[in-house]
Amino acid sequence: MAKSLLIVESPTKVNTLKKIVGKDFIIKASVGHLKDLPKKKLGVDVDNGFAPEYITIRGKGKILQELKNAAKKVDKIYLAPDPDREGEAIAWHLREAIGGDDSRYKRVVFNEITKKAIQEAFSAPTELDINRVNAQQARRFLDRVVGYMVSPLLWAKIARGLSAGRVQSVAVRLIVERDKEIRA
Repeated sequence: MAKSLLIVESPTKVNTLKKIVGKDFIIKASVGHLKDLPKKKLGVDVDNGFAPEYITIRGKGKILQELKNAAKKVDKIYLAPDPDREGEAIAWHLREAIGGDDSRYKRVVFNEITKKAIQEAFSAPTELDINRVNAQQARRFLDRVVGYMVSPLLWAKIARGLSAGRVQSVAVRLIVERDKEIRA
């Protein structure tokens, strides 16, 4: 097993990367997130340390299976989703879903797909940044918890089908406060 697996987020990057990294790599795309909280329920156990219930996103099972199959053929797995907290969470979910020994996994980060940038990324691979993963999870959990608590109130008081997350809730508050000022 001499080849390595390189997993990127976007399928449009695959062919360009093949030209740069060569035949020693199998290159696959996750096509964004593979795991998320379930749509029909809270998915966060607020009574047990906010433990998440992640599920494979509908339609992503085939991609995940392809990645698992490719991972069986290699010694090293390089996770290269985008260099932001969402990308870090995608990399973490990939590692968790594919499984196996954590020492097989390395994180590579590049902001452009040039030979120089790719070589620099592979010359200094890192570990997953769990702080970024935690930041993404906190944002996602807040969206979910706030949304599940505030949205039903919006449905009852304003209109069915409205949703509220952490950002929308602040915006609604500002609108209500401004409305109160205008009325006063």
